[in-house]
Amino acid sequence: MSGEQAGELAELGARAAVCTLCPLAETRTKVVFGVGDPSADLMLVGEAPGYHEDQQGEPFVGAAGKLLDRLLGEVGLTRSRVYIANVLKCRPPNNRDPLQTEIDACADYLRRQLTLVDPKVVLTLGNFATRLLLKRDVGISRLRGQVYPWWNRYLVPTLHPAAVLRGGEGLMEQVRADFALAKQALTEATRVADPAAEQLGLFG
Repeated sequence: MSGEQAGELAELGARAAVCTLCPLAETRTKVVFGVGDPSADLMLVGEAPGYHEDQQGEPFVGAAGKLLDRLLGEVGLTRSRVYIANVLKCRPPNNRDPLQTEIDACADYLRRQLTLVDPKVVLTLGNFATRLLLKRDVGISRLRGQVYPWWNRYLVPTLHPAAVLRGGEGLMEQVRADFALAKQALTEATRVADPAAEQLGLFG
């Protein structure tokens, strides 16, 4: 990432910090913009901040965050070497599902993050982020375990760490396999043409 792009990302984060484009601005404690290496080859995208994230202003800092750090470590990565963001930058009340109006209001932040960080591989965490970015109305259990050409890069869907914590060792093995797949995609990644992306734009 060039100095100019780093400045743009910082400016985008500052704009998000005072954003009032949707009603979540009235209920949030802190905006959770993103964290990690702004030049990372791997970018992780989750759904929305939870309670702990809303309190601290950083994505994935609760129990799910500890599991995420562990999964990254198992494939030789750390939080500081990847970039982590969510579809929504503010916590929905009671951790409810995001509304379409909220997604629309927040879409440009994630679009610009993806453009500026410019990762080789995107790892989507959970049903919500996966369906939004892949534009496929199929559950995560059917989409995971594969590498998809996406927006001239690769996308690897996996389970959300919170779901893994609830689901036991069987889900843990699945998500481990997906993280290994993402690491493999990183080592083999070349820019790929994605005609659907060219026709639809980043979020369709």
